Amino acid sequence: MRALSRLLFSTTIVALCLSPVFVFSANADTTQAPAMQQGKAADGVIRVKSAYGMDDTITRLKADIATKGIKFFDQIDQSKLGADAGIKLNPSTLLIFGNPPLGIQFLTANPNAGLDWPVRMLVSQDKDGQVWIAYTDFAYIAQRHHIADRGPQFTMASQVAASIASAAQAR
Repeated sequence: MRALSRLLFSTTIVALCLSPVFVFSANADTTQAPAMQQGKAADGVIRVKSAYGMDDTITRLKADIATKGIKFFDQIDQSKLGADAGIKLNPSTLLIFGNPPLGIQFLTANPNAGLDWPVRMLVSQDKDGQVWIAYTDFAYIAQRHHIADRGPQFTMASQVAASIASAAQAR
């Protein structure tokens, strides 16, 4: 009974923390909708405002990925996929890349971490024309997959992703 009470309490706390009332951003730009605020939010998504248009942002990110010697897997134009299906979507492109020797360490800790590897970075344009870079916070990934023994690797992944995003970041 005590275990059930703890489980219900934990579930309630998690639900409250994930509810829209509690979603916040560390460096919130309150002029944007919550989904497009700059910084890290409770949903595990880091959002960075780009100083460039879509094409230049993508070019800068891909160049930085290449300069770092990181394997680039794919680029998916989601707005084109939408258009092909008859659905209008603001410009949105998903970049998929990673460093297998680093990323595979997360999979050896928990195979389900493969849901978050390789790394995905979304470049999208909001209705006002502002371009955003979004990617999953690696601390969130560690928590999501209950990985507690790969701290230095998660720190490195966080630093590399932030560095890549900064290639197009508005200062």
